Amino acid sequence: MNSLRSFNIMYLKGIGPSRAELLDKELGIKTFYDLLHHFPSHYVDRSVIYKVRDLNGDMPYVQLKGRFVSFNELGEGARTRLVALFTDGTATMEVVWFRRIKQISEAYKTGNEYILFGKPTLFNNTWNMVHPEVDLPTSATAAQGFRGVYPLTEKLRNKGIGSRTIFGWVQTLLATRGSDIRETLSAEVAEELRLMPLDQAIRTIHNPQDNASLQKARFRLKFEELFFLQLNMRRYSRKRNGVVQGFRFARVGSYFNNFYSNCLPFPLTGAQKRVIKEIRHDMGSGRQMNRLLQGDVGSGKTLVALLCMLIALDNNVQACLMAPTEILAAQHYETISGMASAVGVNVKLLTGSTRKKERDLIDEQLQDGSLHILIGTHAVIEDKVKFRNLGFVVIDEQHRFGVVQRARLWQKNVVPPHILVMTATPIPRTLAMTVYGDLDVSVIDELPPGRKPVHTVMRFENQRFSVYQSIGRQLKQGRQVYIVYPLISENEKLDLKSLEEGYESICEHFPSYKVAFVHGKMKPREKDYQMSLFASGEAHILVATTVIEVGVNVPNATTMVIENAERFGLSQLHQLRGRVGRGADQSYCVLMTKQKIARETRQRLEIMTSTTDGFLVAEADLKMRGPGDLEGTMQSGIAFDLHIANLATDGQIIQLAHDWSERILDEDPDLLLPKNQPLRNTLAFIVDRAIDFGRIS
Repeated sequence: MNSLRSFNIMYLKGIGPSRAELLDKELGIKTFYDLLHHFPSHYVDRSVIYKVRDLNGDMPYVQLKGRFVSFNELGEGARTRLVALFTDGTATMEVVWFRRIKQISEAYKTGNEYILFGKPTLFNNTWNMVHPEVDLPTSATAAQGFRGVYPLTEKLRNKGIGSRTIFGWVQTLLATRGSDIRETLSAEVAEELRLMPLDQAIRTIHNPQDNASLQKARFRLKFEELFFLQLNMRRYSRKRNGVVQGFRFARVGSYFNNFYSNCLPFPLTGAQKRVIKEIRHDMGSGRQMNRLLQGDVGSGKTLVALLCMLIALDNNVQACLMAPTEILAAQHYETISGMASAVGVNVKLLTGSTRKKERDLIDEQLQDGSLHILIGTHAVIEDKVKFRNLGFVVIDEQHRFGVVQRARLWQKNVVPPHILVMTATPIPRTLAMTVYGDLDVSVIDELPPGRKPVHTVMRFENQRFSVYQSIGRQLKQGRQVYIVYPLISENEKLDLKSLEEGYESICEHFPSYKVAFVHGKMKPREKDYQMSLFASGEAHILVATTVIEVGVNVPNATTMVIENAERFGLSQLHQLRGRVGRGADQSYCVLMTKQKIARETRQRLEIMTSTTDGFLVAEADLKMRGPGDLEGTMQSGIAFDLHIANLATDGQIIQLAHDWSERILDEDPDLLLPKNQPLRNTLAFIVDRAIDFGRIS
């Protein structure tokens, strides 16, 4: 396999330097190995020949056999297109090309028999096919059963590189260098799990003979990807825990005990107590803590973070909380300083807007140790911010920070501080095992007593009057209301309600109430002013874009109206919903949407109306939309691309890979046993080609 990894793709017949550069830029294919691991995204059955007369709009890709009757070049300049008339004797259809017109008109002749493969569409009551694959009936790529469709980009298609081209290159590579495919798993793993050998799996994934063998190949390749991901993360985590020493917080003193006994705003839930116990165990272990704290909106993560920071203060170190926005940092400051000042804790806020006089005071108190807790934005990681003895760091909504930014907190002390990462975005278990595979995970899965679940409903445009009546009733009771729009200004293309239009409409419908508004393009000072109007209760309605997704805590707000809810993902809708239901009163979330929406969209919104459980919402979102690039970079310290495994649907394989990685590392932590040499070699390749972010929590 090493030889496949070292050969540049330009040396494969039919590619050359210019195409190799394009493949690298568009698909990340640099070597023979990369091409073999560029797997089909899906498969089509090319054993069936359809008739033109039998076409219907539900068909994805079909294969037709017939003859071209004519070719006509239409349009001028950039609008030029080649239109051919094609018949199979049962009916006729149009075939259209917008690119490589000269080459195509020279390649295909009227009267000759061809096989067309593409997606049929109905345009002006005429069936047509745009840029189909065209083969002679004798071609090896035509009418052959299962055929993979490879992921491509528009730029590659414009250069004449299609799925069939990729398929041809893969066949050439398998024919000439297939014998270089070497097994990457140990015999123990492969035999016990009865996995298809790697060379057979790669050949099958590109050339499946039937569905049964295809599924075996997919399982083998998915397991391999997830296994090495888990093995790498678990090895990294074990090594870090064994090497990186941390503060040992041996005592719980007056700061914690005084606050716990006299200042708790409400009794802790069982989940909060459990999480604090887990964190205390880490802080007393002598190794650096790296723990992820998950908790749904309103579950009391900030109080848990404060209690843990008080334990740090009892052990003569300083604490820091970093938030992604000034609004969220200010909210944390108000909450924490309001509670902690009662026990003599000095808390300061540092953001980009902090005036020089206040900044100088912060710098002075940080260095003499009289400043106990610093709360701020990315300003806290600037080089000039120096602590006397930083021992505990909380990072809120950490996915909004880059890995390099977070890593700079490590450099604030000789002994690395304990790290508590907080997120209000519930993360499905399978995703947490991969994205946060090297962090210990704690979950607050209870709401504080007195909180009522938010009642969520879906409403259509023709029900707007009744929605406004409901808003009016809440306002008369002295409550406040959020109204969220997806846009700032009118966009006719998307046909969405805009913030500006909505603001005017709301002012018109509710003339007796003050309306504030915020959006992402406002200057920070103006945004903060508008938000403060709402937070103080002076404004009764806040019209906003999704800038309020995090960082707004107004317990008196009981209604959230989300316009064009069909345009939002489930997790984002759940985050927005979390802005209400923060007080003791019953709260409501109204999802405004078009009456005619796709079935999948309706199902997505119905999930929101059926549950307020953030983890159920996150699981559904993951399955519907896929994991995407949720965290930018895997938290293991090593970037790792998945070619075939799916974090949304392969939960059982993830668990299997996790269990096997733990089993192997328990027996052979450094992979030095002869039987594990293939594992050691493969990991060396993965680590060598990946970006090493090292000690990043």
